[in-house]
Amino acid sequence: MAQESRQRNLHRLSAAGVRSIKEPGWYGDGGGLYLEVDASGTKRWAMRITVNGRRRDFGLGSVNKVSLIQAREEAHRYRSLAYQGIDPSAERKVRRVDKTPTFGEVAGKVHSQRLAIWSNGKHVEQWIKTLQEYAFPHIGQKRVSEIGTPDILAVLSPIWTEKPETARRVRQRLRLVLDWARAAGHRSGDNPVDLIGDALPRHDKRTRHHPALAYAVVPEFIAKLRVGNAEPISKLAFEFLVLTATRSKETRGAKWDEFDLANALWTIPPDDATGRRMKAGREHVVPLSPRCLKILSDAKRLMPKSDLVFPDNAFGRRMSENRFLSVRDSLGYQPDECTPHGFRSSFRDWAAEETSFQSEVVEMALAHTIKNKVEAAYRRGNLLAKRRELMNAWAEFATCNTTT
Repeated sequence: MAQESRQRNLHRLSAAGVRSIKEPGWYGDGGGLYLEVDASGTKRWAMRITVNGRRRDFGLGSVNKVSLIQAREEAHRYRSLAYQGIDPSAERKVRRVDKTPTFGEVAGKVHSQRLAIWSNGKHVEQWIKTLQEYAFPHIGQKRVSEIGTPDILAVLSPIWTEKPETARRVRQRLRLVLDWARAAGHRSGDNPVDLIGDALPRHDKRTRHHPALAYAVVPEFIAKLRVGNAEPISKLAFEFLVLTATRSKETRGAKWDEFDLANALWTIPPDDATGRRMKAGREHVVPLSPRCLKILSDAKRLMPKSDLVFPDNAFGRRMSENRFLSVRDSLGYQPDECTPHGFRSSFRDWAAEETSFQSEVVEMALAHTIKNKVEAAYRRGNLLAKRRELMNAWAEFATCNTTT
């Protein structure tokens, strides 16, 4: 009877079902075998099994390389080992020691894949150089399947407070390399970079960090936003906020007389009738991408009589901060996953990792103060042409999963 019960709990998935599943999550086939689907749509097999009272998680490979039947055969073999008290993880290390690449090897592959999209030779060199200098001495020769949170702490702790900007870039690159390794079937489970939590101190205790989506997930967010059930004007306002990398108050307070549509520019005043608009108390000019101009056109059609671009209602009342939070919640995102303000961090990480724009250009796009000797020169020039290129590139990236 027990054997019949176990048989009924096995083989819950089908080959057709595996192909059709789109939503991120873990889908059990029974007996510890799972289909793991991540936010990007990548699918892989994973095994969760208990041996001598200890749970073991490990991957069985991508569904593109390992069929459902093959995954079940592997799962059966590992269950048999577990019933005998043999740790499958130890057995796998013996079998795969020569097949699993090292962190250094995977970092090299990721770097090579990105050479085609980077035109700035200095940025290309710096990307891999930071990993060679700070990560390779600790984990360069370690198999990616064996890297855990202690290894990440060993890399970041020495530079976390001494070189905070470098540490932030190294952390982002560690995450990218290990995400690639998981997608390629070389490791399973959560990314240890995302699991270190508060083990590292805050760089500035006065700064409250807003939860932010990884920049790679932003196109998925925009796609969901476009087809969501929120009010049209709210969806337009949220997308405009993301594409302009502005703060919530700046977008919600946008008025038509602030826009030069002929030259695709938005000039945000330091103050207005409601108080301070710009955090730094200084006028900020935002170059507008073609998609932003389309959003403005759609907003005008929806609310033709309002002085505000994104009013809360037809009477022109200013949209509340909670409106963006409600839209986020309606899309299924949790408060600890992202906030409206957090998309500025997503933009900043994308610019640092995927483009060759100078940091001064990015900081000015965010209306941050540039604390170096050439600040006055940059302020005079305003870097408008370069910032227009930057914002156009960001809009193209963020909307790549949509049709505009």
